[in-house]
Amino acid sequence: MTPPELLRMPATELTAAIRDKELSPVELTEAVLARIEEVNPTINAFLDFDSDRALDSARAAEAAVLKGEESGPLHGLPVPIKDLEPSEGLRHTSGSILQKDLVADFDGAVTGRVKAAGGIVIGKTNTPHLGHKDMCDNLLGEPGRNPWNTDRTPGGSSGGAAAAVAAGLCPVAHGSDGAGSIRIPAALCGVFGFKPSFGRLPYWPNLDIWAARSHNGPISRTVADAALFTHATAGPDPRDPTAIASPPEDYISAVADHLPSLRGLRVAWSADFGYAAVEPDVRRLAGEAAQRFADFGCNVEAVDPGWDNPRPGAEVCWFVSMAARVGQSYDERPDAFEPSLVEMIQQGRRYSGEEHGRAEGSRTVFYHQAREFFETYDLLLTPQMPLTAWGVHEWPAEIDGTSTPSIFDRLPFTYPFNLTGQPAASVPCGFASDSLPVALQIVGRYHADTLVLQAAAALEQAAPWTSAWPDVS
Repeated sequence: MTPPELLRMPATELTAAIRDKELSPVELTEAVLARIEEVNPTINAFLDFDSDRALDSARAAEAAVLKGEESGPLHGLPVPIKDLEPSEGLRHTSGSILQKDLVADFDGAVTGRVKAAGGIVIGKTNTPHLGHKDMCDNLLGEPGRNPWNTDRTPGGSSGGAAAAVAAGLCPVAHGSDGAGSIRIPAALCGVFGFKPSFGRLPYWPNLDIWAARSHNGPISRTVADAALFTHATAGPDPRDPTAIASPPEDYISAVADHLPSLRGLRVAWSADFGYAAVEPDVRRLAGEAAQRFADFGCNVEAVDPGWDNPRPGAEVCWFVSMAARVGQSYDERPDAFEPSLVEMIQQGRRYSGEEHGRAEGSRTVFYHQAREFFETYDLLLTPQMPLTAWGVHEWPAEIDGTSTPSIFDRLPFTYPFNLTGQPAASVPCGFASDSLPVALQIVGRYHADTLVLQAAAALEQAAPWTSAWPDVS
């Protein structure tokens, strides 16, 4: 296989070829490293990668295959880690110039699981400072860029991961999602993103673990690759007391070629929750994708969920958390903080303890509203992002004529399901008139990860997206 062929193969096929001794992990890693060297200067998807270390790991993986040793599900596969998680021996910046020279001396939970499954940690992907926003710029250097149009953002905060997958630098990448940070860039870059149920993958280290909203998960080109990554990294971990204690289901088998029927499922479609601004192209393409579920035999119903808009409470909790986590560092080194993060810190400091307590209480109310809604429906479909990718240096001023002064104006479909912890996937569903990707969101009820993956796989089979590649070099 030539390098271009390797770089367009799904992770499931690459790992199978390695197990069957048809593909060398060294050959694959060399192809990936060459692609990173070629493309990364254009899209800035990686903040750090170590070719020597990766090739050493690839040689060890190859030797294990030749010896017939038992291999893990990711054996020999190059996998990047988002630079909010430490990976031993690689820089761990968290998108901050305060950590620009910090080299991790231990592995985070997902890095450790990737390595235990035989994966080769290829490098660290770009992210905004502490993952605080839906773009991929920071003070470390040039912003991350969208492979479909390098004047546009790839989204955030897992922007580097999504850009890397979209541009063929890797078939699957680690991401994390505290208010949409897997699904936002997956949607804007035209790839698949899966936010598993809260706690399905352990999240460690985590300075704000009891906030209970941050999820680890994959960004990939195919649903099966996301299932492979989730299968390899899910499960309890005593370092994360919020991790789900029960073992995960077999996600790989769940999305195999012979998918179970979705016939008879009750599926809700909501174009705007009754309050969100959505661009017309996005509304149309996502609505057409939602209607495909009727072809699968589902009972699809257009609905307004009727729940409270959770934005006010979510904003309070998000901003207070930022102020608590990094307010002291900001006071000591204000020059190291971007205006967008400074605004969040200052806003968080304006809220009283009573206001924060009420915001936490509103989250409880919203959780039960969503839970009751899902007593009627098996799945909820929405647009993933209400607009396509915007410029790398500035947020859009409006969406469909409505002013968007807050980051939460762009995230009406993402953060609600961090508040509830439900599984959700971003599924490509076409291109808008500006030639940029649009995505449908599939949300499942409590712990219904398998059903969300199966629904996404059904849509992938009916309307494939993996043949679309951006022209970037």
